[in-house]
Amino acid sequence: MRALLLLPQPLLLAVSRRIHSAAIEPLRTESAHFPTRPLHKATRILASNMTTDSTASELTHAITLTPQLDHTVTVVAAAGVSDSDFRNAIECSLFKQWLKNIQTENGLLSNGDMYLRQVIIQGIDMFGKRVGFLKFKADIVHKQSGNKVPGIVFARGPAVAVLILLDSDGETYAVLTEQVRVPVGKLMLELPAGMLDDDKGDIVGTAVREVEEETGLHLNIDDLVDLTAFLDTSTGNQVFPSPGGCDEGIGLFLYRGSVDKEIIRQLQGKETGLRDHGELIQVRVVPYRDLWRKTADAKVLTAIALYEMAKRDGLIRHRD
Repeated sequence: MRALLLLPQPLLLAVSRRIHSAAIEPLRTESAHFPTRPLHKATRILASNMTTDSTASELTHAITLTPQLDHTVTVVAAAGVSDSDFRNAIECSLFKQWLKNIQTENGLLSNGDMYLRQVIIQGIDMFGKRVGFLKFKADIVHKQSGNKVPGIVFARGPAVAVLILLDSDGETYAVLTEQVRVPVGKLMLELPAGMLDDDKGDIVGTAVREVEEETGLHLNIDDLVDLTAFLDTSTGNQVFPSPGGCDEGIGLFLYRGSVDKEIIRQLQGKETGLRDHGELIQVRVVPYRDLWRKTADAKVLTAIALYEMAKRDGLIRHRD
């Protein structure tokens, strides 16, 4: 492995938080209310009926999808969703990617057993000028029974995480971050990770930047191993921690290198993160042999499983 660089804290906090994502093919909206955009071949927007009168209860938008040309889909704004939020929601990459997913070869609409009747936009959270989180409910109907399947969606898009293993004085250590996680009400030990949020597709570069920001370590891109690339292509080469409610798919990477024991000492308890973004992060270093028992983070446990199975099958060879 190549030399590992530990970045000083002032330089760490100066690292730009430019996040990249897998490319998403855009849709076109044919409407007086929306600008014209390129059309994904599987989706055609027929019409839009936007109501902005203060007495109206709904904003609506109509689309048709190629697998179900006989069923028009109505996109509706829930009570309290503003005109601008509704526009942002139906134009954002998170929603377009979801529409694309349900029409793929393995998508919900592919075999004709189900159809999408309606989508209710329930809320969004803006990250600056872009949609960071999107909440909506999709009415997916099973044709034979006429019943709806569970369809509440929290869309946040793809992410990336890195399992960092450092060999030092005959011991292998894993580098984790301890972060405040309000949804579970706990401090969590996790892999360095981050969301991908634009259309440049630099997944590996994102992984390196997230590691720099969250740990202070500078990794060589060429030394990263894509663990999720070992999965069957039908998986999309991602893992989905909570597909019953969230669209997040994660790419997991591995870095393994050798360092002096002084680097391990410097990393332990180091305070990192972009403080002006509310990131209160401490680095924790754990012996790899104990890692599977030290955290409930799904990213950690999945990365361990992929790493160990890849070694078993001879796809990765390291000196242990």
